[in-house]
Amino acid sequence: MTAAKRAWFSSEGRTALVTGGGRGVGRGIALALADAGAAVIVNDLHPDRAEAVAEEIRAAGGRAAGIAGDVRSLDAVRGFVAEGERKVGPVDILVNNAGIPDTFVPMLFRDSGPDHWDEFLRLNLYGVLNCVKATIDGMTARGWGRIITISSEAWRMGTTIGISMYAAGKAGAIGFTRQLSWEVGAAGVTANCVSLGEMNNLPMAEQLGSRYPSKRVGTPEDVAGAVVYLASNEACWVTGQVLAVNGGLITA
Repeated sequence: MTAAKRAWFSSEGRTALVTGGGRGVGRGIALALADAGAAVIVNDLHPDRAEAVAEEIRAAGGRAAGIAGDVRSLDAVRGFVAEGERKVGPVDILVNNAGIPDTFVPMLFRDSGPDHWDEFLRLNLYGVLNCVKATIDGMTARGWGRIITISSEAWRMGTTIGISMYAAGKAGAIGFTRQLSWEVGAAGVTANCVSLGEMNNLPMAEQLGSRYPSKRVGTPEDVAGAVVYLASNEACWVTGQVLAVNGGLITA
């Protein structure tokens, strides 16, 4: 990467871990952070997807490692964090993006049970807890860190039938992040969330976009710009916040 190509907000010399980084929003975030100067650990449940995005970054002149692993397991997270740090450096920027199970099927709460609840809470809440647990001590010891959790406006309001447990996991992660920001702020670590409207990887994206002032749903690039800012030195006094990137659909 050349300085002329990098984003205005720089992450030069930092290392970022992006979970669920093998496609969609996660891929867009990984590419944008690399363009801003960060080395990137691209994590995905599927090794081929993780490696493909890492190779994109390397082909453009950046530093990256594609590492598979399941964020739902603390032992697995500790393993892929350690591997990534050996390859590209200690994690300074954590982007908790993994959030939709490969087996996702909308289901009314009345029809669901503990297995369904566990599927979403383990990924959207415990996945965040596991990744923070595996990286926070290093950030605080070095006196600099950025924790950014990708959420959804489903935490704020009812949007779609059948995603109540997804919304519960996202709401839990936001509450955790806000409290965490108080615990680690004095150590130079910020913790924020980015709350998304509907994205262009959803079925019926064109019809959904008609509800937005811009008459379109979001793209990975829309999200990536917000993450690059929150990951930068310039965002050092922004913490405990939920940044809405929702195309203006919800303004409360």
